[in-house]
Amino acid sequence: MRGRFHIRNAMIEEIKQIREQALQAIERAATADELEQVRIRYLGRKGVFKDLMGRIPQLSAEEKPLVGKESNLARKAVEQGLKEKQAQLAPGKPEAPKEIFDITLPGNRPRFGRLHPITRAAYELIDIFARLGFEVVYGPEMELEHYNFEALNIPPEHPSRDAFDTFFIKDDILLRSHTSPVQIRTMAERRPPLRIVAPGKVFRRDTPDASHYPVFHQIEGLAVGDNITLADLKAVLDIAMKAFFGPDTRTRMRPSFFPFTEPSAEVDISCTFCHGEGCSTCGGKGWTELLGAGMVDPNVFKAVGYDPEKYTGFAFGLGIDRAAMYRFGITDIRLLFDNDLRLLNQL
Repeated sequence: MRGRFHIRNAMIEEIKQIREQALQAIERAATADELEQVRIRYLGRKGVFKDLMGRIPQLSAEEKPLVGKESNLARKAVEQGLKEKQAQLAPGKPEAPKEIFDITLPGNRPRFGRLHPITRAAYELIDIFARLGFEVVYGPEMELEHYNFEALNIPPEHPSRDAFDTFFIKDDILLRSHTSPVQIRTMAERRPPLRIVAPGKVFRRDTPDASHYPVFHQIEGLAVGDNITLADLKAVLDIAMKAFFGPDTRTRMRPSFFPFTEPSAEVDISCTFCHGEGCSTCGGKGWTELLGAGMVDPNVFKAVGYDPEKYTGFAFGLGIDRAAMYRFGITDIRLLFDNDLRLLNQL
């Protein structure tokens, strides 16, 4: 028993000596290579501590934990010494300058998103017509041929019903080519008087150029009641255009033809680029075409069950995209769909 006690104390003493020798060798190391040699000698696969661990299994059950504990403590001390010395020998890194924060400076304003020009124009037009007493209604973008053409007094032989001009999904189902079907659906469900505007996306097989795009946006208006006249239509449009484009905006009506209105008119506004003086945008005329309008054709009233002898009404259709172009000074409709932030951030 006394011999065992002596062996245990001798190993513990040996471990302490190894620890001191290793720490002294670490301290004497002048380069990273020398320090690496010290590490290999003491902590390598064939190092001193590996040899110590190989001798512990020969000890008794009582001696193993005591000697093992002392060996682990010595190994951790050597590892810590190596780590500290390695930090001393590593090339120094320049200390980053401390950031000086001036609390009197204004803060950085966060970047916010903004409405697309078409969306802005649509919201403003909806608000203007709402203040004039018009209710906003919506309808499906995929429409039946009956609502898109037949009920609007557009005959089968009309060019707009040709497959070259309209996106047909099936024989009688298509992507609506205007928002006028919403007027038909609303009149079929309600009785006069009524005043509505129908904004939304429409589709036509147009080749993209500076003024045409196969997908665009419209807002159409309808008013039906007793003794509604063409003068009421002109007054509403004149007020709305001045509210949207500015108080100096002038409007004029020219005779035209649409299957769903009679009489019909093209509505022009004074050019927003030259203010009526004449420029390349308006072709030197001082006017730009913007709307189609007119008094609702009696055949349209008959299609929805209204008595054309009792009721009169007017309808108009406005391209939101074109209105946005005139309002914000954009000369090419394609710019509205390119999502170029250089344009969008200016508006």
